[in-house]
Amino acid sequence: MVCPRGFSVVFLSALLHTVAPWGAHPPERPRQCDAPKTQSDMNSFLWRVNRAPPHPPSYLFGTIHVPYTRVWDFIPDRSKQAFRNSRNVFFELDLTDPLTISKLTSCQLLPHGENLQTLLPRDLYRRLKHHLDYVKHMMPYWMTADQRGRGLYADYLFNAIAGNWERKRPVWVMLMVNSLTEWDVRSRGTPVLDLFLAQEAERMRKTTGAVERVEEQCHPLNGLNFSQTVCLALGGVVGLGL
Repeated sequence: MVCPRGFSVVFLSALLHTVAPWGAHPPERPRQCDAPKTQSDMNSFLWRVNRAPPHPPSYLFGTIHVPYTRVWDFIPDRSKQAFRNSRNVFFELDLTDPLTISKLTSCQLLPHGENLQTLLPRDLYRRLKHHLDYVKHMMPYWMTADQRGRGLYADYLFNAIAGNWERKRPVWVMLMVNSLTEWDVRSRGTPVLDLFLAQEAERMRKTTGAVERVEEQCHPLNGLNFSQTVCLALGGVVGLGL
């Protein structure tokens, strides 16, 4: 992260982007925080790492995997200025790299061609399939006019989120199901904060990189034993009232 002629910024973020800030029973729309009255009232989520002169400081900035439009107005100017001044920007993962996305997709799949239907209890599998059929049916009604204007179609959007779900590991299916709410579907097409900043960094011709490998993200969850993953998947399904 050493940058002799400018700042360095490392963006750290939580893996589980589907955690809802409003608790186990979210309303149709997430509650909005009261808008800070002044810049000084904002929590910057920015930490500065001072180094001996002539080296400039480095920064750590905490992010969250939600559409950037939900939080951008609550990020104070000093955090945005640190980003603008940085020559090097390092993210959790490089979400602009197609290889990263491909590896993330592959790591979620069950090994040896296994299928969820043979792993999950019959009743749980039936409820899960019923719910996903319901979501697919509702997708055209949940989409916004803006999404349609940008050329997004309901079937495409559903497949982008839930495609090949029967081949995914239970823990990843749980995370997927938690993101298949009307509110989240309406946000699809808007980059999450991490991706938005990565795109901005590329646009500004900054040097970018990643501090983690895909394997470091996937292996902890994929390392859960069968009973743990089934319980987590069951909790996700029950939490949605399936």
